[in-house]
Amino acid sequence: MSTLVIKDLHVSIEDKEILKGVNLTLNTNEIHAIMGPNGTGKSTLASAIMGHPKYIVTSGSITLDGEDVLEMEVDERAKAGLFLAMQYPSEISGVTNADFLRSAINARREEGDEISIMKFIRELDKKMDFLEMPEEMGQRYLNEGFSGGEKKRNEILQLTMIKPKFAVLDEIDSGLDIDALKVVSKGINEMRGEGFGCLMITHYQRLLNYITPDYVHVMMQGKVVKSGGSELAQRLEAEGYDWIKQELGIEDAEEITEA
Repeated sequence: MSTLVIKDLHVSIEDKEILKGVNLTLNTNEIHAIMGPNGTGKSTLASAIMGHPKYIVTSGSITLDGEDVLEMEVDERAKAGLFLAMQYPSEISGVTNADFLRSAINARREEGDEISIMKFIRELDKKMDFLEMPEEMGQRYLNEGFSGGEKKRNEILQLTMIKPKFAVLDEIDSGLDIDALKVVSKGINEMRGEGFGCLMITHYQRLLNYITPDYVHVMMQGKVVKSGGSELAQRLEAEGYDWIKQELGIEDAEEITEA
């Protein structure tokens, strides 16, 4: 079992504090969902975990199996087993999906133990078929000209091929129609198991209709203010966030503009 621990994490961007003491512990074989009003720090948390240079950690810690994540460069975090599915994946011209994936897989393997071409192709074909992606997407440039749904499926393809210890999925459900949502959810559920943990950031209960989380956390004012099981997400869908504000004496969830 692997463990990702976030303790009292404070993060600023352009001298404005966004995260104000986030505490979370994730184990492999667990799926956590983070929900909350717009602008309360959810995407900032995702970026801070993966080391986006615009987000400055001013105090607190992130550790992966006891190792200090904050001391790692972005590529070192990926090699250690962290993965971020971005809300808005970048388009990279000149690099095919297949080349990118093979390079990413080999980056996590020892020199001399690179995945063979044939094994890689078999695995890629299998995963693309599972995610209902046309074969030609493997030879298209990374995300170039992809629709929103294709980009999100491609993020899940990367997830299932790279097989990280922990994935952070930043609004992987945004902009998806119901058919694409079902396929994306199928890919995430396929990864579920002893060697994989997941932190899903979402606004909508509908994703959680297809992926049942072990834990649901609510963020407000740059902190996790409430945690529970999947029933918490169902109540949020039915009642919104006002009851949490009243319960915790939060006059109004401070809206933070996230970059």
